[in-house]
Amino acid sequence: MVSMKDIAQKCGVSVATVSKSLNGHQDISEATRNRVFVAAKEMGYTANSAARALKTNRTYNIGVLFIDLQNHGFMHEYFAATLNSFRIELEQWGYDIAFINSNMGHRNDSYLQHALYRGVDGVAVICADYQDPLVQELVFSDLPVVTLDHAFNNRSAVLSDNMNGMESLVRYIYSRGHRRIAYIHGNATAVTENRLRGFYRACEALRLKIPDEYVVASTYHDPVSCYHATRHLLSLQSRPTCILFPDDYTWLGGLNAIREENLSIPDDISVAGYDGMHLSQALNPPLTTWHQNCEELGRKAAAILIERIEHPRTAAPVHAVVSGRLLEGGTVKRFTGV
Repeated sequence: MVSMKDIAQKCGVSVATVSKSLNGHQDISEATRNRVFVAAKEMGYTANSAARALKTNRTYNIGVLFIDLQNHGFMHEYFAATLNSFRIELEQWGYDIAFINSNMGHRNDSYLQHALYRGVDGVAVICADYQDPLVQELVFSDLPVVTLDHAFNNRSAVLSDNMNGMESLVRYIYSRGHRRIAYIHGNATAVTENRLRGFYRACEALRLKIPDEYVVASTYHDPVSCYHATRHLLSLQSRPTCILFPDDYTWLGGLNAIREENLSIPDDISVAGYDGMHLSQALNPPLTTWHQNCEELGRKAAAILIERIEHPRTAAPVHAVVSGRLLEGGTVKRFTGV
């Protein structure tokens, strides 16, 4: 069986350099890593994960808690893209992913119990009910944990800058001449709270008086609920000139409601979404929306978790905020009416 020592002798480097190269450490030059990888492949080297675990006291497995309460699974582009970026970054460091749940066969473990059973080195909570006591048990355990879009005290988190993103979106719509701006927001979460805060903060700074009936509750990734919310807004005596939707996918329900009223986008009414999903940019006209940087969210979550695992004595809890960007699209016209 080929060993790291054999590869080191062939490449003229130390065993430590071979180990770091194969595990994706960034303190090794790209040229050296490539040389080691080529030699390992040519020699038929296969890493022995059990031996590595004994040596490092780590399994090189990362737990992922993904509890999708709306049962959309990985069809939700935001979570799918973030998780894919997270996976790619982990693999570069030699880590694998193991999904965590509370129902394995006939067992009925808590999330923490399952994580300990799988022997993971740390856990990323990508999507979950953060008020669930079982989720909080995991987050506040001794395991290294990073959460997405929800921050706990003294625990690491990666957050999309929802407040400033929404504020920037409102300011853009205002710059196009709109003053009657409505907002259909998602269900009650920390994400929604921050977006609502950004919406009202922008309106206050711009001295816009938003009627209460212009702000309507709906559900994320649910076109049906958004369809009904849109119908309500369109029925108002003084209807808005622009409607903000919870996310790009949900906007499809709003689109159906607008078409039923024989209204044209953006000539008769303007719309904007949130997320920046690919489909929204493929339609005609492309949706004006705020693009969330899913790739950076996933990458940062992986980097923070690895730092906590590999440097437990020095890594401090981090709240990393990731900015997005405006996609102007073509659904917010320059409004010159009253």
